[in-house]
Amino acid sequence: MRKILLVDDDAALRRLIRLTLGPDYQILEATNGVDAVAIAVEEAPDVVFMDVRMPLLSGYEACRQIKEKLGANRTRVVILTAFNGDRDRAEGQAAGADDYLTKPYSPLTLLKKLEALLDC
Repeated sequence: MRKILLVDDDAALRRLIRLTLGPDYQILEATNGVDAVAIAVEEAPDVVFMDVRMPLLSGYEACRQIKEKLGANRTRVVILTAFNGDRDRAEGQAAGADDYLTKPYSPLTLLKKLEALLDC
């Protein structure tokens, strides 16, 4: 079963994504960047959906650390944020993110991005 790590300090958003993904995936969750890195290193998820603004460690820095510790192509990271500027996207790319999805997003878009990343 594929592992997906949801990283967001908003419990309602994590719940929505969990319901969107359904029972086909093993869902792991973290509420901050520090825990995200620890869980990613221990569990090696296939995909991480990462918010940017979180306690303890930003999503960009958590993404950077996950990519460094697990290898750039082992775990895919999707930045999931309300920030939609060119500078924000560039920062996500510089951190090693594989994709960037802005809030609000449709559940169908999230599923399509996930399927595309898992097919790589």
